[in-house]
Amino acid sequence: MTEVYLDNSATTRCFPSVAAVMTKVMCEDYGNPSSMHLKGVEAEQYIKFCRQTIAKTLKVNEKEIFFTSGGTEADNLAIIGTALANQRRGKHIITTCVEHPAVLEPMEYLEKMGFEISYLGVDSKGRINLSELEQSLRTDTILVSIMHTNNEVGAVMPLDEAGRIIKSKCPKAYFHVDAVQGYGKAKILPKRMGIDLMSVSGHKIHGPKGIGFLYVNEKVKIQPIVFGGGQQKGLRSGTENVPAIAGLQKAVEEVYHFLDRDVEQLYQLREYFIRGLLQIPSVTINGSLDNDCSPHIISLSVEGVRSEVLLHALEEKRIYVSAGSACAAKKAAYSKTLQAMGVRKELLDSTIRISLSVFTTKEEIHYTLGVLYDIIPMLRRYTRH
Repeated sequence: MTEVYLDNSATTRCFPSVAAVMTKVMCEDYGNPSSMHLKGVEAEQYIKFCRQTIAKTLKVNEKEIFFTSGGTEADNLAIIGTALANQRRGKHIITTCVEHPAVLEPMEYLEKMGFEISYLGVDSKGRINLSELEQSLRTDTILVSIMHTNNEVGAVMPLDEAGRIIKSKCPKAYFHVDAVQGYGKAKILPKRMGIDLMSVSGHKIHGPKGIGFLYVNEKVKIQPIVFGGGQQKGLRSGTENVPAIAGLQKAVEEVYHFLDRDVEQLYQLREYFIRGLLQIPSVTINGSLDNDCSPHIISLSVEGVRSEVLLHALEEKRIYVSAGSACAAKKAAYSKTLQAMGVRKELLDSTIRISLSVFTTKEEIHYTLGVLYDIIPMLRRYTRH
């Protein structure tokens, strides 16, 4: 094997069609979409086409799609923008303790501004308790933010039930979903699920980095957090990144054209991988072993081997995995997600994340398992006491 890339939750390889259309836009159709002449109109067509493609996958109106620089900006706009726009109605917000930093840090920012944040816990599989959600809702709750798929362990949250509870008990509260790890891996229908705002990132679905989008139900009261030229109906100013938007359109088109087939294949690969991993003594899979989770994420703890040591040992064999969330991997603190799930303390710094994609093959998994069978016993001899 020349290379085995198993860090697809951090980023994915672009589809060839994505790279091709981006090159065309950058070199030929390079106009500013706000310009009135033909070059501007050409650029604007790419934006319109991408909105239509995304809206079709979600069964929403294309005018409800707003382009951002990625999932982080989409999360910030959804959370801060709705909180500030609705603070006269209330200052209570609900989220979970296992969200991505792009959600948790805006929450911390709002707390400093006087908002009250309630954090829901999770069970041993990483999923929220719906009773706790229902009990946390109040008359002054203005926003609930729950991720679709946990980026560390692949837990899929019960969003259908959560949406029904929120709209039944607190109909004026908005429901935001960080779907960065879920979009392109599952069918998500915001209007049917009671989702008012949803964040997505392009580079998680074989599109380019630096592009994402936020779905905003037309009834949502939200204010901008970036000001300037008034593009995108004033909600997100700044010249649109047309090459990346064109690339995003191609990625969405390809991912959703083969969605059912690819998801089924990913579940089969995940099951095969997990069966092999469980043959290694003292290896624990964090989260669900069944198909009630994401098809592409596996979190495993290798007792007696530090995650950083295992990561670099695999890297020497040109196998690339992650020691956790890519956005938090350089931070010294233990994973909040694993702690919330009750993972034993001695395993917190012995956990790696493997994440698959449509490019992953069974041969690559077989090769990786063989390497793990060889190196884990060797690494355990150097266990830190």
